Amino acid sequence: MSANDPFARLPEAAAFTVTSTTVRDGGAWPPAQWSSGAPGGKDVSPQLNWSGAPAGTKSYAVTMYDPDAPTGSGFWHWAVANIPATTMTLPEGVGDDAGSGLPVGSFQLPNDARLPRYIGAAPPAGHGEHRYFVTVHALDVEDIGIASDSTPALLGFTIAGHILGRATLVATAETVQ
Repeated sequence: MSANDPFARLPEAAAFTVTSTTVRDGGAWPPAQWSSGAPGGKDVSPQLNWSGAPAGTKSYAVTMYDPDAPTGSGFWHWAVANIPATTMTLPEGVGDDAGSGLPVGSFQLPNDARLPRYIGAAPPAGHGEHRYFVTVHALDVEDIGIASDSTPALLGFTIAGHILGRATLVATAETVQ
């Protein structure tokens, strides 16, 4: 694991709270949140609740990023854009192929496996513990204005100038040899 912080070079943003009934901040992912390519993995997105977003929030984006992936650029596991400001929770499993239960108007972008869905943790065997940053971004626009087939990196670039607040929980996973 490296010490890199994916938010270190981004503008400061007000903090608010994100919690999950699926995993606690700093805890290990349960098996269902692992990739279906791992033993017991089911690619089930975590349940998320958030509160305390800054005044003026008009929408949210949710991302899940592994900065410890051995790629030189990390690995984007999940990205959801245009979540209405009235939404404060996403149920477990909402990141399936159909985006079942996503709020009207929101959409999932293709992850780094090029699948428009949640893909679970799958650190390479013997690579050590990986951190998965699950972040809710509070935005000052209702529609971020990108295509649904955009990359999570483009979403991150586009939202950078619209972030009012950021709430992050970090889950971990490790595949032992």
